[in-house]
Amino acid sequence: MKLNFIGSSIETLRKGIEELEGQLSFEWKEDGLPIEVIQEGGELIVSLEQGQGFIQYDQPIHFFRALGLFTQYAKQTNHFKRCESPRFDFNGPMLDMSRNAVLNINAVKQMIRYLAAMGLNGLMLYTEDTYEIESRPYFGYMRGRYTQGELKEIDDYAALFGVEVVPCIQTLAHLQQALKWSYASEMKDHDDILLIGEPQTYQFIEDMISAASAPFRSKRIHIGMDEAFAVGLGRYLAKHGYQDRFDIMQSHLSKVLEITSKYGLKPMIWSDMIFHFLSNDKNGFHYPLDVNFAKEQLDKLPSDLQYVYWCYGTTDQSKYEKIILKHKELGSTPIFAGGIHCWGGLSPNYGKTWETSHPALRACRAQDVREVIATAWGDNGQETNHFTILPGLQLYAEYGYSDDVNDEQLSKRFAACTGMDLFDDIVALKYMDETPGIGEGNHWMARPSKFMLYQDVLQGLFDKHLEGDPEQDLPQYYLSLQQQWCKSKEKAEGPFGTVFAFYEHLSGVIAMKGMLGLEIRRLYEGGNKDALLEVSEHRLPAVRTQVNELRRIHRKLWMQTNKACGWEVLDIRYGGIMARLETASERLRDFAIGREDRLEELEQQPLLFDPHLPEGQGYLTIDSNSYQRIVTAGALV
Repeated sequence: MKLNFIGSSIETLRKGIEELEGQLSFEWKEDGLPIEVIQEGGELIVSLEQGQGFIQYDQPIHFFRALGLFTQYAKQTNHFKRCESPRFDFNGPMLDMSRNAVLNINAVKQMIRYLAAMGLNGLMLYTEDTYEIESRPYFGYMRGRYTQGELKEIDDYAALFGVEVVPCIQTLAHLQQALKWSYASEMKDHDDILLIGEPQTYQFIEDMISAASAPFRSKRIHIGMDEAFAVGLGRYLAKHGYQDRFDIMQSHLSKVLEITSKYGLKPMIWSDMIFHFLSNDKNGFHYPLDVNFAKEQLDKLPSDLQYVYWCYGTTDQSKYEKIILKHKELGSTPIFAGGIHCWGGLSPNYGKTWETSHPALRACRAQDVREVIATAWGDNGQETNHFTILPGLQLYAEYGYSDDVNDEQLSKRFAACTGMDLFDDIVALKYMDETPGIGEGNHWMARPSKFMLYQDVLQGLFDKHLEGDPEQDLPQYYLSLQQQWCKSKEKAEGPFGTVFAFYEHLSGVIAMKGMLGLEIRRLYEGGNKDALLEVSEHRLPAVRTQVNELRRIHRKLWMQTNKACGWEVLDIRYGGIMARLETASERLRDFAIGREDRLEELEQQPLLFDPHLPEGQGYLTIDSNSYQRIVTAGALV
């Protein structure tokens, strides 16, 4: 498709337009279909009539959204008109760059191009310690940290499309990786919480704020402060005695805001700790509604601060609205942060993403929340590739512009914005963990693909849950998924070819290995040494070979999209599987040929990983997201 853009503002958009030519399948040519471009407040309008195109936009990001719409409809018809009214002033992802996987610069730029075509104008890079502080060489050391130059390059590129990049750091908790070095020994309250009130703490925070904000045009900064449940209860308690922890935190916040003010920044914080400290419900819902917002408490809170309400698990729109209304008592409308559930496992959970995001975003529109964030965390090692969140980002984009949002619309828009007909394929990755027997949506985030990959074949901590369920044929289930991902791989391009190659091979490995521990135990208890010898000499080595091939495919995907530092964690995890398979093979052989008269590992009576769940329902276990807990009942570290 050849297009020719005409208008007084077009030169300011030229570089961005050129960057999207391949993705949106058009060329900017003087002999192309003429499109009149007008920058004007109000609605976003795209139309084509009698061979004349038209785009009206307000902000640059609206133009790029309109460009995606124009190319989508122009491929289908020679006559159309579409009008949209932007619902959000800030809308985009927060990408976790702190759980080992730090996107490389080319991948960030690719992500920005997708955001632009979708009409998403915000990008947050969540960096606990993965950015450079020149005066502190151990900060982010060997963690794939971004240099100041790399962050500026990201910001410059995003500016081509009108995407605001907002630094997102931590200034209280979630700093374990930064504080593990000896330089930080005198400013730790706990292993991951800063010691409030110490001069060196605030020098450290100033160094972080200065370095994190310097490369960016935006004057906004997210300074974190969530989940600091143990603040004031470690070294602070030993030094100062017990103090009201709301007062401690407000004292700390005031000092941090003095620093952000010094640098002319507009800060925001997660709001959960304010609700936590001002509520009597310290063990319940993380945003309790009985919070005490008395005037004397509110007077302690700064007025020049934005609050970010985060929630990733609620399915009731009315609950979202109640908590938004409670936030408004703080004096302003909050920013809302929902979740695209890609963390803790090997694949995205689009069942839960859909059942929580629809009511959350409807609540935001109903309560006139004008800023929303789609978080994409990477808990427990970022085993899921960042690009699998794109359908979730399309959902956020459509809620930002459209009246009705449904999967058919999302699929069409996704194909138009990314140039790939992969919406249904990526969303279907949820079935890696939403296996038969799991409730629709997999709300409790069961991760059978993870525990069946990592758990030990001799000491399988989840095997008791997998016993004797007549409704399950998990090996056959994963073999069918393997065939499905092979078809997806064949039509995918770029990194998505490798994404589906990874899931294709992962499904095959799980089919081979997932239930093998149960079979080994049955053969052992039945005294079938010949069969155990066959498992030892053929099947276990075959699984080991396939695990190593899976590791290679995963490594290829990682290196395509991420910096190299951080991969070593997954190399170690895969290496652990292979080493244990080799040991299992040797142990079974020793028993089969009479070198050992018993195998201690298989003499243990298996127990349920979670005794609160019935046998045969290990796939419902909600604590199966931690590699450390899956692989051993011992102490891994």
